[in-house]
Amino acid sequence: MAYIDFMSELHNATNRDYVGRVTSNDKAECAKVAKQYGFDYWDGDRKYGYGGYRYDGRWRSVAQKMAGHYQLKPGQKVLDVGCGKAHLLYELTQIVPGLQVYGIDISQYALEHAKEEIQDRLQYGQAQDIPFGDNEFDLVISLTTLHNLRVYDLKKAVQEIERVSKGSSYIMVESFRNDREEVNLLYWQLTCASYYSVEEWEWLYREWGYTGDYSFIFFED
Repeated sequence: MAYIDFMSELHNATNRDYVGRVTSNDKAECAKVAKQYGFDYWDGDRKYGYGGYRYDGRWRSVAQKMAGHYQLKPGQKVLDVGCGKAHLLYELTQIVPGLQVYGIDISQYALEHAKEEIQDRLQYGQAQDIPFGDNEFDLVISLTTLHNLRVYDLKKAVQEIERVSKGSSYIMVESFRNDREEVNLLYWQLTCASYYSVEEWEWLYREWGYTGDYSFIFFED
């Protein structure tokens, strides 16, 4: 395993009012709505999720870093587990023409409103039961998805990513390094089911036989 940070610059570009997230609305009710992963989560009010998840090119820099690091080439196959509207996959096809990209997600709304250029390569699928064969992909990625699973499904998902990958994979989840970041994560999140420190995530990956790369995003002040 290797720690590789593709995401912090994009993540840290957003300003967040952590206390306001808890005090402005009924957060439990907002979380209930968010976990339906429908219109409200993606394109509704910010209290339910993204507050409007539209293509604006912000994922291009992440795609460039990934393509360079993994030396992606035309004809290779990439799978995104929890692809959402697939903006990252689309950017990868623009940076590496001829790259074969695939995505799975549990949000029918996201799949129906994904980048239309690659929509035919997306399908419904659960991370803990990836609908592809062993060693099928040159790279498997999963960003801000696996922390939404309970630990028993989380284990299956990590091992499924390992199974369908030829050897290269990258998982990014939300985590914390100190008490402040843990509190901020608890305040901000709407869909998390697994809350672990960096050390705990790393321990789980080793226990479950994960050999790919990984990183985290943190909710700093």
